[in-house]
Amino acid sequence: MAGKVFRMIVGRVLVALALLLPVSVMAQREYSPNFSIGGKAGATLSRMSFSPEVHQKFTQGLTMGLACRYTEEKIFGLIGEINVTQRGWAEDFAKDEAPEFSYSRTLTYVSIPVMTHIYFGSQKFRGFFNLGPEVGFLLGSSIDANFDYDNYKNIPNFPQGSRTNEQLAMAVDRKFDYGIVGGAGMEIVIKRRHSIMLEGRYYFGLGNIFKDSKRDFFAASRNNSIEISLKYMIRVK
Repeated sequence: MAGKVFRMIVGRVLVALALLLPVSVMAQREYSPNFSIGGKAGATLSRMSFSPEVHQKFTQGLTMGLACRYTEEKIFGLIGEINVTQRGWAEDFAKDEAPEFSYSRTLTYVSIPVMTHIYFGSQKFRGFFNLGPEVGFLLGSSIDANFDYDNYKNIPNFPQGSRTNEQLAMAVDRKFDYGIVGGAGMEIVIKRRHSIMLEGRYYFGLGNIFKDSKRDFFAASRNNSIEISLKYMIRVK
């Protein structure tokens, strides 16, 4: 008798679990995965990490490109981009008491970051963090100077001595660049499938643009860049 009652109770529990399982699964899947694409545009402030030290300051540039985002969980996703990004540096001649001279070099890259995307907030307004690796390929290098940088040693009153000048006429040796990028920002959802993202980002380069063997002048020549961009995203799934 007791065994019969036990089997009856177990049977009813199994039936109840079978009925509750779909509800539980639906609750867990309340947030469906989505895929978004969009475009971005913004500005950069860049300088280099040189060793030996170079007297420099930030130079301004532009960035623009395409982005895609995939989110699987409520707070986690991935973002990938293909951008055209300007980096480089500007010489700081004020430190050498020679402000009449000016020099800046712009390095234009195709940059491809792939980042972990962590976000939080409501359905209308969210904050987020992005972090991941980035690779780039140099498209071109341009120099803007008001003096003959190939012949600076023969220019009257040009600062030399303790100042590093070898980089002025040195050609970029390595077109491939790589590093780590991280940023934070906010997202405003305009409609269910449309949103605007404002982000501040920092790129820390790990590769050198000049040769860095023991026989070469520079031991380090790495890109560093701050980026502010506006992104428009459309959810397609």
